Amino acid sequence: MTALPHIEYFLGANAPTGFYSLYPQLLPPEEARAIYILKGGPGCGKSTLMRRVGARMEEEGLKTEYTLCSGDPASLDALLLPELGVALVDGTAPHVVEPKYPGAVERYVNLGECYDSRALWARRKELMDCMSGYKGCYQRAYRCLGASAEISEDLRATLLTPELSEKLAKRARGILSRELRKKRDVTGGQVKQRFLGAVTHLGPMCLFETALAQCPRVYELVDSYGLAHEMLIHLLAGASAGGWDTVACPDPMAPDRLAHLLVPERGLAFLTSTTALPLPGKPYRRIRLDAAADRELLRRSRPRLRFAKKVSAALVEEAVDSLAQAKAMHDELESIYNPYVDFDRVEEIARQIQEEILSL
Repeated sequence: MTALPHIEYFLGANAPTGFYSLYPQLLPPEEARAIYILKGGPGCGKSTLMRRVGARMEEEGLKTEYTLCSGDPASLDALLLPELGVALVDGTAPHVVEPKYPGAVERYVNLGECYDSRALWARRKELMDCMSGYKGCYQRAYRCLGASAEISEDLRATLLTPELSEKLAKRARGILSRELRKKRDVTGGQVKQRFLGAVTHLGPMCLFETALAQCPRVYELVDSYGLAHEMLIHLLAGASAGGWDTVACPDPMAPDRLAHLLVPERGLAFLTSTTALPLPGKPYRRIRLDAAADRELLRRSRPRLRFAKKVSAALVEEAVDSLAQAKAMHDELESIYNPYVDFDRVEEIARQIQEEILSL
């Protein structure tokens, strides 16, 4: 049996304005057979349960899509089984998920029942102290990311002239004519949004492996100044109008702009590469977006641009430090909770859900 590609995305981002959620994009209830909303606090086994279910579905030869937590990429926030129209999702803050068609489509799974509440009551003071500084760390991180984004936007605006926008749009039209010609008898392709990258407690990261697993042909967009969106937005519009299904990947530092675009039907991806997050391996094509900028404007602005990049990167480092502090506090919370979780019960619930899914 051919191994299925391992697909991972983010649906939430630590963004300049706070936590930015794409969770409504996971699986629209109108298209779902079942959505399991997991409820429960730290350390109660939500991520463990999703991994158990995902592993079983992979054994059955089914496609899986894992959603990583931007606060801790080692933890899961959701599992999608696209062929079955089934999803499991952590429904707790900050990505609160509530049912639209409770009972008919969405089902609550209460993992809070796996806690030993009597024993945890005795440790409530430790829990309260641990939680007190947690939100403050995230608030500081968001302030730093906000300041970094303001500086980066000034940098981008310096170079983004109408002439550059038209040059990038023209390049996009040429790519569309070669790679994504309009399908016959198709009115329009579906667009789903996923974050391919995130700012995490480990630093900024990008799940290039997910793109490469689906798209062997990669256009690398080498971009130092945030110009990729100007090309990607035209590629997205043209691909969609041509009937191609796409995965549009916003920039976690500017969620209203695109950072990457995948067209799995064509095995084709357009991936932004930066000094901080370089594309691994050799691309099919490389487009240096910086070279498209006005050379004289770039020369005059170089000291300013260099300073802006340095300050913006330093602010992101400060944000990452705050996220790391929040992660340490969360780890401490889980270490308190874990001894009082009935993981045998978690495993039993996982088995029940597995069998229920396979019987749908």
